[in-house]
Amino acid sequence: MDDKLWVIELESALLDDCNVNDIYSICQGKSLPEALRPDVWQVCLDVRNKNDQMCLFNEIYDLPFQNKLREDCQTVVERIGNDDEDKVSVLSDLESILTFYCKNRNLQYESDNGWIELLLPLLALKLKRSDTYNLFESIRDTYVPKGCKPKGNVFHVFRLLILYHDPELCTMLDTKKISPDLYSQQWFQCLFASSCSLSVILAMWDLYFQHADPFLVFFLGLIILINGRDQILNMKNSNKQEIIHFLTNMPCALETDDVVDFCSLAQYYSIKTPSSFKTDFLKALYGKQSEKGVNEEPCSVSQALCLPVSVYELVENTSLDICSADAVRFFLVDCRPADQYNAGHLSTAFHLDCNLMLQEPVDFVTAVQGLLTAQRHAIEANSSAGGEHLCFMGSGRMEEDQYTHMVVASFLQKNTQYVSLLTGGYGSIHNYFGDHIGDCLEEHDPKLCLICFKNQPKEKIAQQSNKRPTKTGTTTDLFAKFSSVMKLKSAEVKDKLMDIIVNPSNNTANASTMVGNSHQHTQDRHVSASERNGKRYRNVAPVFSIDDENDGDYSDPLENKNPLNDDKNKMPGDDQEVVTLNNYLKSPDIINAFKCQEVHMNGYMYDSHLIITPSHLLVLRELGRGQAQIMVRRPLASIVKITAKKRHRDLITFKYGYPEGDNLLITDMDRFLIPNASEATAMVSKYIVQTLDGSKLT
Repeated sequence: MDDKLWVIELESALLDDCNVNDIYSICQGKSLPEALRPDVWQVCLDVRNKNDQMCLFNEIYDLPFQNKLREDCQTVVERIGNDDEDKVSVLSDLESILTFYCKNRNLQYESDNGWIELLLPLLALKLKRSDTYNLFESIRDTYVPKGCKPKGNVFHVFRLLILYHDPELCTMLDTKKISPDLYSQQWFQCLFASSCSLSVILAMWDLYFQHADPFLVFFLGLIILINGRDQILNMKNSNKQEIIHFLTNMPCALETDDVVDFCSLAQYYSIKTPSSFKTDFLKALYGKQSEKGVNEEPCSVSQALCLPVSVYELVENTSLDICSADAVRFFLVDCRPADQYNAGHLSTAFHLDCNLMLQEPVDFVTAVQGLLTAQRHAIEANSSAGGEHLCFMGSGRMEEDQYTHMVVASFLQKNTQYVSLLTGGYGSIHNYFGDHIGDCLEEHDPKLCLICFKNQPKEKIAQQSNKRPTKTGTTTDLFAKFSSVMKLKSAEVKDKLMDIIVNPSNNTANASTMVGNSHQHTQDRHVSASERNGKRYRNVAPVFSIDDENDGDYSDPLENKNPLNDDKNKMPGDDQEVVTLNNYLKSPDIINAFKCQEVHMNGYMYDSHLIITPSHLLVLRELGRGQAQIMVRRPLASIVKITAKKRHRDLITFKYGYPEGDNLLITDMDRFLIPNASEATAMVSKYIVQTLDGSKLT
């Protein structure tokens, strides 16, 4: 009965002015009833109400290549084995539609360009010739990539996709000098119509057009290869032509019952691919198919080392809450020289100095081990800075990036999955944040930043310059910690890094997953009451500090207590419940509440309320209609830094972590724009002291 209901609903929708989204919500990826398929395809391809273009055809078959076109049509029609009467009709429609298409678009027909194969499933719908033409034209413009020719950009892009998901398979094919255009050209030209049976194509296109994703053909091709990867790898000793023949005919094995799973797997791999893959190449690969060389967008990917990622996607990815476990989450690897990294970097970046690869190869191997360890711990801790997708970042300057490319190549040679490169490097990040660069990067110094130095007058740089911290100890976040290790003398690098690797409690990303063992690596130190008026650690700054530009050095007096070891403490994302704002603010546990704006790294700001309780700092984000969502729930004992900008004293940053020896380990941070910041920070500092000392305030 359910099957009949959705069909009835689909019939009703087709009688109304429905669109492709309506079709998808009703069909939910099901194959279409044969009687409804023509109407559904016309809706999905947006040609339902399109004019009759074939009325402009003068029925004159006088193209320079007319004989070749007619001959190819006859060959295909003979092969499909219809009755003689049907053959005449099909042959007439084929030649008429393709002849008019060439004249209308000023295109030249070539054998094996996939046009005939693409048109045959449309003729099976038995529509009017003009409707068939409109469907054909729309599919060519919307779903068939431009430039499907040997060494075309579409195949360079496809290779990058294979390299991203299965580097071992890609390397094997590269070694045999088998580029994708040698086996997949027909896949892209006619959307597998030349390789699969008519029933498979109809079922596949049903789903294809419902999804309305032109890039699906890339992932369908990828699934074909990945499903047969073992057979392909076992053919490494076969000759090139045998492998090409095997690859070309792999789609022939598809059966109608396989189509739903086939397309579902393609969707899965699409989700696990950076969205830059689509946004960056859409304009270059898709659009109106017109005269050769006209309106073609440049798309120089033939020399690309790996899949490129746009700065927009990288920044958005690190700032958004990603619910799906299969979605892309980046682990950013900053490969710039140490001096450039120290002049400004993203807080989520792991520093891997590319110069080590040539200067200290042994230490470079150790550093890579540290990187992989940090990545693993960050993933386990579900950190916003941790993901299985490695995104490498250079400076954007050719002189340094050649070494960055060597580092990336070394990972690819080890068949490392999910390797990408940030387009434009650090320069693109700098341009993305623009005037807000000082607020969005860590330790940004216009005097030392190469981009600032290049783009701004020296007088302006001097005005914007910040006082850099004079402290020379180890930096407090995990990634800066590794980078500071890289700056030590080469003789000390390996020992320092191995200490970090074998003591996982020292890792920022692993802080919450290894809390049970942290006492094994950190020596407890008890502070007596007599020490209360003195500094508990050396070189400790006050609780609240105002810094020129950077979030200044601050160490909160945190004894031996690691707040992350308390299982009762709730961290952000733990209970993001929705509450009634006015009722919540009346809670007796709330000491004070401050209206503010939560500032994300991408520059977005959200109207919020900063809530102070005797033990926690909470942030409620306004949802409208008197509702709010608890976005942050931080133990006061975990706050180790509160800083403000000298030029923006209402922009307050709270940093969280715990002490480790003479230094601090930062685990996370929040940033707020608070109109009465001094009152808020004074109250937070007051209750931090109460929480740590365990004494009552008078």
